[in-house]
Amino acid sequence: EEEEEEEEDDGSGVRVTPALLKATTGEFSLESILLLRLRGRGIAHLGCLADCSNLEWLDLSGNAIAGLAPLAALRALAVLNLAGNRVASVEPLRGCRSLRQLNLAGNRLRSLRQLRCLQGLRHLESLRLRDPLGNLGNPLCATPAYRAALAAMLPGLKAIDGQRVAGRGSELFRLCRELDAAL
Repeated sequence: EEEEEEEEDDGSGVRVTPALLKATTGEFSLESILLLRLRGRGIAHLGCLADCSNLEWLDLSGNAIAGLAPLAALRALAVLNLAGNRVASVEPLRGCRSLRQLNLAGNRLRSLRQLRCLQGLRHLESLRLRDPLGNLGNPLCATPAYRAALAAMLPGLKAIDGQRVAGRGSELFRLCRELDAAL
């Protein structure tokens, strides 16, 4: 039954195509696209997105995306917004070596183990799994102290869920704390 449901899922929703990308950006060549906003378009399949090899900024929030495989090829991607989708696995993001900011609020991530693949992303500074303003979260956000566990697992993070991380990840936080203590 699950396979049938997946097949039905594959047939529905918008697919990212060269025509869609060219119409959205006005760029003739997919390699020329650096910034791409595809928010709330009913996208379920990332299609040819891997061909946008120089993409640096990508907003796919508010769609119906579950599979991220085409994103693995986007080595220059620095900012990725996947808020409000159906993502249950972020494994393909392991290939996004330049990623600095990642928004995964409002998806289907159930445990911190699913985020271990992000440990190799040396530039990752900001990770959002929960957004109270947008009323978006992930099942793992119900876990007590998930933020502290996430900070320990990804020590380079400077912000989790939009809040500054205390400790090793934030020089500014340390400086402010020392200043407060001196006053």
